[in-house]
Amino acid sequence: MSRFATLDVGTNTVLLLVAEARAGRFVPVVERMEITRLGRGVDRSGRLAEDAIEETVLAVARFAAEARALGAQDIACVATSAARDAANGSVFLERVRRQAGLTAEIIPGELEARLSFEAATRDLGDSIPRVVLDIGGGSTELVYGERGQVTFKHSFDLGSVRLTERFVRSDPPHREERESMRRELDRAFAQLPPPPAGFTLVGVAGTVTTVCAVARGIDPYDAERVHLARLGAEEVRHEVERYFSLDLAARRALKGMPAKRADVIAAGSLILERVLTRLGAAEVVVSDRGIRWGLLYHRFGHALAP
Repeated sequence: MSRFATLDVGTNTVLLLVAEARAGRFVPVVERMEITRLGRGVDRSGRLAEDAIEETVLAVARFAAEARALGAQDIACVATSAARDAANGSVFLERVRRQAGLTAEIIPGELEARLSFEAATRDLGDSIPRVVLDIGGGSTELVYGERGQVTFKHSFDLGSVRLTERFVRSDPPHREERESMRRELDRAFAQLPPPPAGFTLVGVAGTVTTVCAVARGIDPYDAERVHLARLGAEEVRHEVERYFSLDLAARRALKGMPAKRADVIAAGSLILERVLTRLGAAEVVVSDRGIRWGLLYHRFGHALAP
């Protein structure tokens, strides 16, 4: 069987997927995630910090070595918002080349949005219009699609890490800090066109899967229980209230909460809640399949041809 690997290097996380082409579809062999926060401080300094580069490159190298050991014929690696926005993003790419033996690529926000849409909708079919929401650490992508075709896409420079670094100074966040984030999000999302009639909202990436895992008490994380779960708008609002009312230690102690995501989950959950409100969506379908899956089909889909 042919095996391929993809690496998604985001502002907050590094994600690995090794998958096997089998009977016209890709079957996951292993999936890994490590929070390295490549984008720490980028919004303020405009540069990737040396310690963030080092930690992230080491994670990429470990994941690449594991993929090769599992027989991956080829590895595709992309970096998104943090590397895209940083003046020294090319330094990161060169370190990945030297230490991991990979040619990584910084992709634009519009391609990031397309990959998210491909990943999130492949399991859901084309009959119902979709709006795909990808909340990252540095950016948030929204993509509308009908009958499998993208009709609107936009990448906003607003993510869980970026919002936290811009606005949060207290623990737990003060009401004024929360209101400042809300106003910023509402200004940005006001430019969204009306969603297609009868749409389903699909949420991908770590913020949405974490909100689901905590809301349902899923610990340890179980992708099969999270993938395609449905979170009602009121359930999401309950989680937002909970995260903003707790200090960092209490958030870390929540069942299902990754310790390294606890400091940015309040901002991330607020992004989710404001999108639900702006679109008038009653619920969000949670997808565990993000950019790494879209990249798999984008780069290696030819392996599925009969």
